[in-house]
Amino acid sequence: ARSALAGLTRDGMTVMSGGFGLCGIPENLILALRDSGARNLTVISNNAGVDGFGLGLLLETRQIRKMVSSYVGENKEFERQYLAKELELEFNPQGTLAERIRAGGAGIYGFYTRTGAGTVVAEGKETREVDGGTFVLETGLTADLAIVKAWKGDTEGNLVYRKTARNFNPMMATAGRVTVAEVEELVEPGTLDPDHIHTPGIFVQRIVRGGSYEKRIEQRTVRKKAQADPVEKS
Repeated sequence: ARSALAGLTRDGMTVMSGGFGLCGIPENLILALRDSGARNLTVISNNAGVDGFGLGLLLETRQIRKMVSSYVGENKEFERQYLAKELELEFNPQGTLAERIRAGGAGIYGFYTRTGAGTVVAEGKETREVDGGTFVLETGLTADLAIVKAWKGDTEGNLVYRKTARNFNPMMATAGRVTVAEVEELVEPGTLDPDHIHTPGIFVQRIVRGGSYEKRIEQRTVRKKAQADPVEKS
């Protein structure tokens, strides 16, 4: 992972980091980014990991200057830095964040959405009245570097994601000026079914086979067993 990021990291850069919660995050590339020592980073990610894991590691080392996120409710260090005004935050509704990234990858400057109209989300943004409704202009997002995680990839950079890991990873792969993919299984070209490829290799500049995945559960919830109904005797 370190060699995959060699020459790509620098202070003040913008980084997209894929995944949804702790599912499908590029664990090894996040560690390599931490070890690179790059500081004053702007990180675009659905969330900020948890304390001591994922992007939470970069918060602990104070390498992140600004987060562009949707959900940050599982990280106490994030909360502390934000409330102490040590960390800048640009909040986005979750669907808006996904569409901003998709638009950036597609070369679209911006789009109008009703989401957030009339709320703090719309403050300082252009709005437009259309068909009796208020729409907010949201701009596309791109990054100097996108780090994504896939289940399988081939040596040409074609990627296949599994289930929830398809949230944010595919669109981020298109929106990075340089995209580095981390995969669990690396195969030869022709092994993957073309109809099952989610990210074509044209979007991926470097690929690395990761390992030692923890795959933590962000918040474990256990449902209590239902009480069995009493058997009626006749």
